[in-house]
Amino acid sequence: MAQRDSRIIEAVPNFSEGRDKRVIEQIAHAIAYDFSGNLREGVRILHVDSGWAANRTVITLAGQPEALTEALFQGIRQATALIDMRKHQGVHPRIGATDVCPLIPLQDMTMRETVYLARQLARRVADSLQLPVFLYEAARLQARRKRLATIRKGEFEGLAEKMHAAEWQPDYGPAQPHPTAGAVVIGARPFLVAFNVHLNTTDVNKAQAIAAAVRETQSGGLPGLRAIGWYVAEYGLAQVSTNITDVVQTPLHQAFEFIKAKATEWGLEVKGSEIIGLVPLACLLNAGIYYAHQAQLSTSRDDTSFLVELAISQLGLNALQPFLPEQKILEYVMQQYPDVFSLHHVPLSLEKEMDEGIYP
Repeated sequence: MAQRDSRIIEAVPNFSEGRDKRVIEQIAHAIAYDFSGNLREGVRILHVDSGWAANRTVITLAGQPEALTEALFQGIRQATALIDMRKHQGVHPRIGATDVCPLIPLQDMTMRETVYLARQLARRVADSLQLPVFLYEAARLQARRKRLATIRKGEFEGLAEKMHAAEWQPDYGPAQPHPTAGAVVIGARPFLVAFNVHLNTTDVNKAQAIAAAVRETQSGGLPGLRAIGWYVAEYGLAQVSTNITDVVQTPLHQAFEFIKAKATEWGLEVKGSEIIGLVPLACLLNAGIYYAHQAQLSTSRDDTSFLVELAISQLGLNALQPFLPEQKILEYVMQQYPDVFSLHHVPLSLEKEMDEGIYP
């Protein structure tokens, strides 16, 4: 019996469709199944998260390197065929049908190896689908392209004009946007938590002001915290939408409490929070320990269930919709596929490795 490949990579492609279930299902099917209709060996979809206001779907998958990159290519191919960006409307910034596709090393993979796979995938997407591809984060070929927001500035509507400039030629593929699918950003990075905090207001200006105050680029902001403010029609509330790119320097609970404090300064209250995609168990355990200490509760890190439930309650993760640990915690979801995964731990930070000359 062949030994199972212990290497595991996660990917979180973001597709610019969150409303048409038929399109979302077809993209997910292309990722999960081969052309014979069989489940792909060595890879599984772990979570699908669609948002109406953002008009966006985030699919979390994990698997062995070759199986994962094949699944990603087929998902991008299907999205290119089905999504027409000329008709797309949503509150989330985007430049293409497959807006962004990050690869994250989870086990027995270095960031350098993950960068190599990301660049291989980018070349294939560019050559086979005639899509312009920009590389970002650790996979970038240009220093200015580290941040996704920089590449996405101007969005799909401004992409053609932006690409006229020599400094914004794609890393791979045509020198102009695909007429209906735009462009795609592909990269490699450490784990990121997409964490949104709801406010008891419909005032987008206040949400934007709070987002500006907490983000890492602001004096006094939190390191590794990227934030924007918008109105979410599903909840009828304004929201501070964040990406925590360094959950070691800025743990989940710290981001939540900081946003809550800034909301208070504006005379607002938070109405709970949500995590888009999956979250590593360690993030919730750390939050549970923080709130246990605050309440002077006697506990230890071994009290996993108690700490997770305390974190869910104090962060308001179940305030607007149920938060089911077996569906939202990365390790718990992967344990449901013992035939594919044997996960030891999730590395929360790989920043040191990212800075060791991975890009030219």
